[in-house]
Amino acid sequence: MNLQSGISTVSTLLSEWYEVHQRALPWRQNPDPYKVWLSEIILQQTRVEQGLPYYQNILSRFPNVRSMADAPLNELLKLWQGLGYYSRARNMHAAAKQVVKDFGGVFPTNYLNLLRLKGVGDYTAAAIASIAYGEARAVVDGNVFRVLSRLYNIDTPINSTEGKRIFSTLAAELLDKEHPSRHNQAMMEFGALQCVPVRPDCENCPLSAHCLGLAAERVAELPVKTKAVSKKNRYFLYLVPTFEKNTWLKQRLEKDIWQNLWEFPLIESAKPLSMERILEEPLLRTWFGEAYSIGNALTYKHILSHRIIHATFLPIRIQQTMNIPTSWTKVPFDKIETFAVSKMTENFLIKSLIR
Repeated sequence: MNLQSGISTVSTLLSEWYEVHQRALPWRQNPDPYKVWLSEIILQQTRVEQGLPYYQNILSRFPNVRSMADAPLNELLKLWQGLGYYSRARNMHAAAKQVVKDFGGVFPTNYLNLLRLKGVGDYTAAAIASIAYGEARAVVDGNVFRVLSRLYNIDTPINSTEGKRIFSTLAAELLDKEHPSRHNQAMMEFGALQCVPVRPDCENCPLSAHCLGLAAERVAELPVKTKAVSKKNRYFLYLVPTFEKNTWLKQRLEKDIWQNLWEFPLIESAKPLSMERILEEPLLRTWFGEAYSIGNALTYKHILSHRIIHATFLPIRIQQTMNIPTSWTKVPFDKIETFAVSKMTENFLIKSLIR
């Protein structure tokens, strides 16, 4: 397919398909820049079905950017709990403060100023600028990569520097500059519903006659992506001290996974610890004295993008608190749900008596 001659046809077919098949998503009813931004940040690394309840809950609590900026970070993290990739929430909170401080509480109205916001890259800025303001900026997300790689039979890895350049250029050339909002949403929706990763329905695809990947019988192998970095194993021992319906939590302040979330006191090791080795841990006596009892340990395997967390939660009933480190925060059982924790810790709390 000649690109220039096919642009108008492909764009028209996409728009026609979108008019019939688009989902009734709340941020489409009123493309307010705050709502579009909120949806785009949530839907990074997240399916619409999973992200929609989070969008509704966060919007209900923070109906505008100023209300989010004025709230403590922990409140947003708590609403985000279970969604993963928590840096998105931290960046969102920082960006909300930027909008209030640098833009008077009014969302930036163009692509270049949107790029100034924390956590907003080329894709998100293009999405907000085109959908909320009608600026002619092409979006390139995972769905668009897939559609374009198949449509034009491109096997350059989408996560390579060359691939990103090729697909960004192609998306910009294909963009309907008179209707950028409709075009971009149609491209993303087409990839989400029609040109899906596995077993797409090519027989009933409106672009099948124009798809070079289909003609070459390469749909299943496109797009191409270079191998991801192997995941690193990490071994966590969580101590869960309890005393008179209280426990203790620590906030993860270092730049690492789950930054700013709360967790039980942690001992990390380079390899798995046997229960015998755990019971010999000198820190147990340092923190809890000699009179304590150990409950049944619960173990979890939690897979992140670049890490595999092997965690053991060890309940410890203690008799004295004088040696508890001052960096730990005492938390009554009935208040623990107000603290933002990782999904793994939440799963432990569901099974434990500490609620």
